[in-house]
Amino acid sequence: MENAEAHASMEIETVSEPNNGSGSLPPKPKFEPLKAHEMSDGRVQFRKVPVPPHRYKPTRNNWEAIYVLVYNDMKIDIRMNLKARRIELKTRSDTPDISHLQKCADCLHAFMLGFDFDDARSLVRIDEIYVDSFEIKDVKTLRGEHLSRAIGRLSGKGGRTKNAIENATRTRIVIADTKIHIMGTFASIKVARDSLCSLILGSPAGKVYSKLRQVSARLAERF
Repeated sequence: MENAEAHASMEIETVSEPNNGSGSLPPKPKFEPLKAHEMSDGRVQFRKVPVPPHRYKPTRNNWEAIYVLVYNDMKIDIRMNLKARRIELKTRSDTPDISHLQKCADCLHAFMLGFDFDDARSLVRIDEIYVDSFEIKDVKTLRGEHLSRAIGRLSGKGGRTKNAIENATRTRIVIADTKIHIMGTFASIKVARDSLCSLILGSPAGKVYSKLRQVSARLAERF
């Protein structure tokens, strides 16, 4: 009996809807997007990029392009601290996105690793670009002349081997002594790293070229 009364009362109850005259819902509120300093509660964010001695001259020669990209385009304050030998970045009140600060820091870090600035600025423009680094000793422990020959196999005569890998995988490679830095997409970096590891382990360049052609054709079909 009680269940029947409860069921009857449920049928009688109706949901009252707001009535603003036209019978439609009120408009949704519109809020302005938060600025970078508002996301961090008004705190200024900093990044510091050390400048190695061998990159002083390239930094000085490309400083105008660096300043235009960081200060004018990305709305990030930048200065060169000569005493501490580093580039310092910080957000401004008109910085549109807090992620611009990290993008500029990644771009400058790639430039300090040895990449050209035109290549390093792609880290700011494209989100899918990364930098991967490893050492020859991570692949195989080599010493003396064996290490020198491995570095020579990676570069090739006049840099032909390195350029062939870059063109086939659409990456950029920097060989700095025993350290190797690769810039590109995740899939491209994997292909380029596999090719470089094969050269370090002693594979002839011709065999690596043939494998590169197969893999690059497969990547072209995928994309």
